[in-house]
Parts: sequence; structure tokens; C-alpha cells
Amino acid sequence: MAFSKLVKPETQELVHLTVLRSERLSPHWMRVTLGGGEIEKFRPMGFDQWFRLFLPIGGDAGLDRVPAKANKMFGYLKFLRIPDGERPVMRNYSVRAYRPAEGERGAEIDVDFVLHGSAAEGTAGPASRWAETCTPGEHVLIIDEGLTFNPERGVDRVLLVGDETALPAIASIAASVPARAIGTAIIEVPSLDDALDFPHPEGLSVEWVLRPHDEQPGALALQRVAELDLPAETFHTYAAGEQSLASGVRKLLVGERGVDKNTVSFCGYWKIGAASPTSKAAREAAAEPLG
Repeated sequence: MAFSKLVKPETQELVHLTVLRSERLSPHWMRVTLGGGEIEKFRPMGFDQWFRLFLPIGGDAGLDRVPAKANKMFGYLKFLRIPDGERPVMRNYSVRAYRPAEGERGAEIDVDFVLHGSAAEGTAGPASRWAETCTPGEHVLIIDEGLTFNPERGVDRVLLVGDETALPAIASIAASVPARAIGTAIIEVPSLDDALDFPHPEGLSVEWVLRPHDEQPGALALQRVAELDLPAETFHTYAAGEQSLASGVRKLLVGERGVDKNTVSFCGYWKIGAASPTSKAAREAAAEPLG
């Protein structure tokens, strides 16, 4: 997993939250709304704020054993010592939306999950299966990791690039930038059903790139970036999703188009062939210093 310079959150303590409700947005998207618990400890930052999410695949007893710094090297090694079957599943997710407390309603966090496979047919991965089947009242843990999107102050021209896994982050960035922001968002999706519309500034054009079943994820979005006429004015790029897409956008812009590397924020969310939470790539990604 590759990162550019991150914006650290105010705190990275474990935060206990509860499932409030869930909603299927499309055949491959499920929204889970979290709140309750220790939601008052969460500090919303907007943009592409992301966090480590611990899912109670083995029940709440496993959540109780998660170490305080499970996102750091030694804490993650302790996390791995929780027995199989009890150890929670850890994944990285973006805050799709945050709503502060209002009246009788407490604060809420929306988390959008891309569904791979089917829980009913037994083909879904553990996070997809949980998102499809979770019920109100279930407990989870999160550790805030802050922002990857980090433009220079006053830069309101943007290029946002990602596959479907980056859609929640791109949608949140679009909701966080000033209304005067301009630029382009290029989002690759496996079907038109997954092209979920989102509010964005009038000057931000959104291009959906449809990926055929046999095409490698990210390849078409990267090709589209290569075809762009880049603006002469300073702009900030955000690229996320499959690792070769995120790093490929940076290599293309910086190495081939002469763009200043400090104006490119990128984050490899996942890597083809390395989705297992206990794979070497996943362990290294979770243990690497995030500074």
C-alpha cells in the first residue's frame, strides 16, 4: 500500500461504535451507519478521512482484545495473536459522510462498502458479508487515520481519480472542497449501477469509466488520465483505489507530464491478488509508520 504525505488526526485511540442501520444503495454497494458508543471521541475532518475498521466476525470478545495501537507495528503483532475465529477482521474505510448530533439524534458516520460476491451464496469476503448481514446494535471499533488529500492552501483546481473503492472518498472530497472548486473526477466502476451520483461543485465535471469484466481494475481510468489536457494553472491530484492505479497516476503525472510531486496525493487501497488480511502485503501496510 502506498501513501503520500498524510494529515494526522487529532487522536488515534480506539473508538467503540454501534451499527445504527444499513441500506443497500445498489447491487454492489451497502451503506452502514455507525453511531452511539463513543462517537463523541470522533473528530470529523472531511475530505478523504479514513480509518481502520475492526469487525466482530468472532463476536464482541474479539473486539475487547484489540490492542490500543493495533494500527502500529507492535500493536498489530499483538492483534495477530488473537486466536483465529475470535480475531476481528480489520479493513480500511473512508468516512462517506458525518452528521453532528442534532436534537434527540446523536452524531452519525456513514460507511459505504463495495460488495464482492454474495453473502447468501457464500462467495462474499468477510467484510462484504458483514456489511450485507449486520444488524442494528452490533459493535465495531475504529482507529482514525486522518487524510491523504492534502493540497496547498488556496488551490481549488483538482483532479480526482479512482476505481469504485475510492468513490466514497472522492464523494466526500467533492462535498468538502469550496463551491468555487473546479476540475475533473474520473471514476472507474464495474457497472453503471455502481456509478452512484453525489453532490459536487458546479465546476467539477464527473466522468464515469465503465470497466468490462475482463479488464484489469484501474487500467481504463489510468488511460483516461493519460488522455487529459492538463491545465496550465496549479492543480492538486488525488488518486486512490487499486495500488497500480494510485501509483500509476502519480508516475504518469510526475514522471511523464512534469507535475510537481507535492501536488499529487495518492493512496493504494488494495492490490490485485493480495486481499487477504493476513497476507504479507496487508501486514506490511498495517504495520508501516503512517507519517
